[in-house]
Order: sequence, then C-alpha cells, then structure tokens
Amino acid sequence: ISLSTKKMVSVFRSQSAAMSMILSRILILKTLLSSSSRPKSVMELEEEIMTIDKSNIFRTLMLFVEKHLVHSIEEGRDGVRYEICFSAKEDIDEDQHPHFLCEKCHRTFCMKDQSLPKLTNTEGFSVHSANYVLKGLCPTCKNKVE
Repeated sequence: ISLSTKKMVSVFRSQSAAMSMILSRILILKTLLSSSSRPKSVMELEEEIMTIDKSNIFRTLMLFVEKHLVHSIEEGRDGVRYEICFSAKEDIDEDQHPHFLCEKCHRTFCMKDQSLPKLTNTEGFSVHSANYVLKGLCPTCKNKVE
C-alpha cells in the first residue's frame, strides 16, 4: 500500500467515524423529541436506542446541554434527566418549567403549562439556571391508591 492509499484509507475511516457520530446525535435528538412530554435518563435512552452505548449517549447529552439543545433536570435522588430545549436564544434557556417526580413509579413529567416561581432577594447572586421539581403521586399512581 502506497502512502497516498494509506492517507485515503485514513480519511475514509475518519469520515466514517464522523458520520457515525452525526447519525448517533441525530438518533439521540430524535428519541428525545419523540418523548417531549417526559424527560429521559441516560439509561432510558440507552434502553430505547440500543445501538449507542451509554458513554456516547452521555457525551452527546453533555454537548447538547452546552449548546442549549437540551435541559438537564436534577431530580435530587442522584438522577439526571434530559429534555429538548425549545429556547429561541442560543445562550440561555428561556423555556424552563417545573417538573413532577412520581415517588411511586419514579417517572418524571414536564409541567410546561406552569412557570417557575419568581424569586425575590437574589441581590448579589448570579442565577444561571433553576431546577424546580415537585414530588408526589402522578394521576395513574394516585388512582391506584384510591
């Protein structure tokens, strides 16, 4: 194999890897879009997609968070979930809303029709994001109890 052939093989491999990465990102984004009413964890995404490993899903989500394509929601029980960010601005998440964590089935729900409470006395603080999670029983679990 000549040097030029080696270079071509190298370029082809790098283009193939780049294409694979792009396709993985599209698939992750598409999966999040299809579940817009419920944020997903890395493990849920891995179970749904199955062709992308957990580390690649996580790295992609970190990139998406950095670029404001997704929000990360910290549930307070060492769990983080991700959902699509529909903000019109690139540098700030203007569509933040509360979430509801069911303590029985452990599902997290978006409450997009609710707004975050207005904070007072934040003088001197620079708030970059907010995480507002309500906890209790979802309608399905509540009906099972009654």
